[in-house]
Order: sequence, then structure tokens, then C-alpha cells
Amino acid sequence: MRTALVGCGKVGQIHAAALRKLPESDFVAVCDQDMKRATAFAERFGVQPFANLTDLLRDAKPQAILVCTPHPLHAAPVIEAARAGVSALVEKPLAASLTDCDAMLAAARQFGTKLGVISQRRFYEAVRRVKDAIDAGKIGKPILGVFAMFSWRDQAYYLSDPWRGKWDTEGGGVLVNQSPHQLDLLHWFLGEIDEISGYWANLNHPYIEVEDTALAMIRFKSGALGSIVTSLSQRPGIHAKVHVHGSNGASVGVETDRGATFVAGVSEIADPPLNDLWTIPGEEEKLAAFQADDRARFAQVKATTHYHALQIQDFLQAVRDNRRPAVSGDDGRVVVEMFTAIYRSNRERRPIRFPVEAPSTEH
Repeated sequence: MRTALVGCGKVGQIHAAALRKLPESDFVAVCDQDMKRATAFAERFGVQPFANLTDLLRDAKPQAILVCTPHPLHAAPVIEAARAGVSALVEKPLAASLTDCDAMLAAARQFGTKLGVISQRRFYEAVRRVKDAIDAGKIGKPILGVFAMFSWRDQAYYLSDPWRGKWDTEGGGVLVNQSPHQLDLLHWFLGEIDEISGYWANLNHPYIEVEDTALAMIRFKSGALGSIVTSLSQRPGIHAKVHVHGSNGASVGVETDRGATFVAGVSEIADPPLNDLWTIPGEEEKLAAFQADDRARFAQVKATTHYHALQIQDFLQAVRDNRRPAVSGDDGRVVVEMFTAIYRSNRERRPIRFPVEAPSTEH
């Protein structure tokens, strides 16, 4: 199908590479408000450049777009595309506010288009093992989930794009930009949320407005509990992990990232995602084999782009087959609910019950 890209920044390079190679995609156009950047990007990928989405939709006639603009600018292209009957896959997070999420979801429903959000870590083999083990009942009921990320961003990172590090143009800090993948996994593993209590702070990045660290406690509707510690204050970065502990005493987990999380379009994924915890009765010895398999696979693929391509392929197939994509717009809204609840809990000093309603721009 005819595909196009909106936003020719750093992460757009990953999406464009997939759109050019996937058999489901006839990559035809890109647009960016900076026409010079759009032109250079288009020349690199052999497509047509546009300065705005209106012209792109009219002239290039895509059937699906990928949206790679800064977070607060996700809603407008999704809604405009939906009105033209064009489906949209959006870089994480789905939006910076629940107001935008709801407008995007409403447009997709009204015009019958598909809406998805990037969460390519769901496609990691080590992540799939955790999900499959939980779904098979191998840990009993999941009763405790833990997301811990200790990462780093320096001043050069925030200076690399003028929208970074500001509430109005980034929408938030570590919760909005670096944590959505693992927030999504925590929810995917443990299910619907009842309430969240949280705090945030800026601990060692005085040159930005937004938070570099956040903590939260979660009560899930199943009765399970969860905890979040996510931070960009550890130089040079340690790890990001999601662990799930079960009612039968067994535990499973995945280290999704080692060191500092990679910066799309700037750095590469240097280490393979691995299962780092596996105490299912009778399967304890499998951990070494899992790790060996994943290290071998990592050496054979370019992980920085491979898993994005798998998710983009699934989305295009979902449009073609008129089915729900693997990671839907509704899934994306839950992540925005989660960080919105943490911001709101910090401000109001109370637990925030789910579902969380818009408006959601408080921090």
C-alpha cells in the first residue's frame, strides 16, 4: 500500500528505512514544515517531499502514514489523515495529553481508519517469552510488577533539538519520552490499572524544565501491585528492566536496555535485550539458552531498525486485513493515562483512580 512519513527528524530515519524495504509498503512521500529538511530526506529515500500534510494527502494519496513529529504535535496529522480515510501509526507516546489521545481515537472511529502507536519492544523475543509465560499461567497469577530504569541524557542531547526538555514542546521528561515502552510492557503484562500514586523531580538536569526522575506505585484491578522507578540521572546509564513475580513464587523478567537507552537516529542498540530473571519451576536452566539464542540473533540483525520494521509490518497488514494492530491507539492511551496519573498525583498528593479523564496537561 502507498505509505508516507510525517516529520523528517531523527526517529523518522528508522521508520523510513522500514517503509522503503517492507513488501507491504510502497513508500511515496514525506512532509516536514522545514522544506529543506524534507527535500534532503526525500532525496535520500527516493520519495516526493512536501511542506505540509494537506498537499501530501491530496497529491501522493497514501493509505497509511507514520507520524514522527514531537509529541504534542501528534494529534493534528492523525486527525487530518483520518478525515481523508488514511490510517496512522504514531511514534510513542500516542500524544502528550489525554485530550489529544481522545481526539485521535474519536477521529479513527468516526472515519473507520486504523490507529496504532510504536512500542517495538513488545516484539523483542525476550519480552514475548515473558508475556507467553504469564499467559500460560506458569507463574500463577501475576501479583507484582516492577519497572526500573536508570539511564542518562546529557546537555548535548537536549540541545540537539529545540523542542526537547520543555513542557510545551516535549510534553514531559523521562515519563513521556524515555519510559513509554516499559510502561506499556508493565500494563501488557499485568492488566488493567485501578490507581496510581507518584512523584517526579528534576534531580540533576538544571538546564531543562521537565522531570528527569519519577517514582510510582500501582494497584491493578486484579489486586496485583506494581512499582516504577525511572530516571535519567545515572551517568553513563545502567539498565532498564521489567520484572513480574507470580502467586506461585516464580518470577520472570527482561532487561530491555543496557546502559543508557539508545537515541533514535543518533546511536545504535549496542546490547541485546535479554531475559535476566527466570525461576519458573522446571525451567530455571533455560535462562542460559534463552540468552545464548538472543545474543546470536542480535548479531544477525540490526536491532535498532529490525523491531520497528516488525511492528510497522504488522500495522500495514492490519490496515490491509481490516484487523486490530498489535499495539493499538487504545493501548497508547493507557500509557498516556499512566504518566498523566503520576503528574497529577504529584501535584495533588493523592492516588489517581483509573480511567483517567482529560484534561491532562498538568504536571
